Amino acid sequence: MAIHLPFAKLSHWHQIAFSAALLERMLPNYQMFSEAADFGNAKVLRNQLDIIWQWLDNSNTVKINSEAQLLKLEAETPDPEAFDFFGVFPALDACMAFSALWQLMQVKPLKKQKVAEIDTDDIQSISRLSHNSVSYYVELLLLEEAEDITAEQLDGHPLIQWEKDTQDELFNFLKFAAADKRTCKLAKQMSLSEGLSNLGIEIG
Repeated sequence: MAIHLPFAKLSHWHQIAFSAALLERMLPNYQMFSEAADFGNAKVLRNQLDIIWQWLDNSNTVKINSEAQLLKLEAETPDPEAFDFFGVFPALDACMAFSALWQLMQVKPLKKQKVAEIDTDDIQSISRLSHNSVSYYVELLLLEEAEDITAEQLDGHPLIQWEKDTQDELFNFLKFAAADKRTCKLAKQMSLSEGLSNLGIEIG
């Protein structure tokens, strides 16, 4: 069950807000991996996400050096071949999603851009990475119980449904929301309402 939302209907600001909200749900996965593997510094990623929320809060007046942030992120990105447990994959997905978000931050949207002309590659990538983290995790859970699993079993799993519902809810909210502090607050609340990461890990 891939997620295909019409992201071109969101403005540049709203695309960044959607992405930041999804990353709130992915970041705890990185944090848990970092602690278990003694690799990386989750505070660097937390700080990056806080910077992005500040940029959104302050109507784009915060100046950010995206290239410098990408370099910082690179140092915290794990190599999946260097670790032999599952946690490296959602951690890597989080880093890749952060990378796509910094690239999205660098886009200079045109004032009178038509919907069909809006580039949605970065936000689609972030949406897909969040969904893939959940999908891979659920697949492993189901394979512990049975040798063969069907697409229906995968798609029907509560974590997959929750991921889809969360992305749908965020998209539908942001599609008509103002580009302001209140929208940031509500989008963040939506993504953290259950107090869990997208894999169902409790957010500490």
